[in-house]
Parts: sequence; C-alpha cells; structure tokens
Amino acid sequence: MKPYFIKTPIFIKFIFNKWVWSFSKKEKNIYLTFDDGPTADITEWTLNELNKYNAKATFFCIGKNIEELPELFQHISTQGHSIGNHTNNHLNGSKTSWNDYLLNFEKAEKHFDNIDTKLFRPPYGKLKISQAKKIRKKGYKIIMWDILSADFDTAISNKKCLENVIKNAQNGSIIVFHDSLKASEKLKYVLPKILEYYNAEGFTFKSIN
Repeated sequence: MKPYFIKTPIFIKFIFNKWVWSFSKKEKNIYLTFDDGPTADITEWTLNELNKYNAKATFFCIGKNIEELPELFQHISTQGHSIGNHTNNHLNGSKTSWNDYLLNFEKAEKHFDNIDTKLFRPPYGKLKISQAKKIRKKGYKIIMWDILSADFDTAISNKKCLENVIKNAQNGSIIVFHDSLKASEKLKYVLPKILEYYNAEGFTFKSIN
C-alpha cells in the first residue's frame, strides 16, 4: 500500500483551498464521515451506534451500492444524517478520463435527486482539477478530510486505528471511516470508543451540510 497522511498537512489544504478539509476550531464539533456504503449489516450497525449518542454523521455513498440496497440508503437519510456522492463505481479520478469520470459521477447523482445538500467526496481522495471544477460548477462542495482513521489498512492494528483518531482529531476535524466489509473489523472496534471518548470530552457530532 502506498504511504498516506493520517493528518492532512497544511500545505495540501492551502493548495486545494476550494475543497473542504475541516471546519472552525472555535467550537467543539467533530464531523464523522463514512465512505463506500451502503453495505448490508455494516451500515445498519453504524447507524445504531451513532444513535446511541444522538450523533449525526455524513455518508458518502456509491451509486451501485445504493441500487442494491435502496431501503438502507433511505434509512440513512431518515435518521437525520447527511449523504454525499462517492461516484457510481468508486472510480479513481487520477486514473479515469475526464468524460468517463463525470459520466460515472452523474450516474450516481440520479440517486440524490431528493436530497438538498450537494456533497461529493472523490474515492481515494484522487481528483483532477478539471474534474473538480466541473463538479463544483454543478453546485457541489468537495468534502475531503482532516483525519484518516485508516480503517481500510489491513496492515495496521485496531488499536493503531483508534490511536490515529485520538492523537490527531481536534475541534472541527473531518474524520474518515468506511462502512464497508473491508473496514468492518476496525470500524466495530474503533467507532464505539470514539463516540464514547469524544462525548465524554463534551464534543458534538455533526453532519456536513
């Protein structure tokens, strides 16, 4: 696996300053986000854990998964969480032509017609500037992140995944998790502990709008 940053460096946020990386540090808010769903059992489990703390989050969903599990997709929204586009087939923008990427984005977009917020997160965090400009012109906010939990990394331990968040998150941090089968073991270990820890510290878990 290629190296990656747990905490996004300031210079990256500066270069791509039209994308959203975090929110105000003045208030004790944490923004949990979940990529790659909806996924049978995993997404439902995630929703149940969030509900225990009345925590709101943002789910970046893949179009083909929505087609397979439309009721679960609707359940995310009815629970009061925000939902964003994550392409239809989890495409890597840097490896996909401009036209093919936008067509795939638009294919997923049809599932979001009844959703007021326009949020997009590029899979792998990979997006060409030309692709980003087109998506932003359609009224979307490109939501990136401040902290990677790295729950997708099978080479790290559950405890390391938890440490990635606890040691780096602060007021206004956007944190990435995945409600996917690949990440499920780490997610089930880390998420309850994150919710308990930050709730005890007086943080509010907010969705992105």
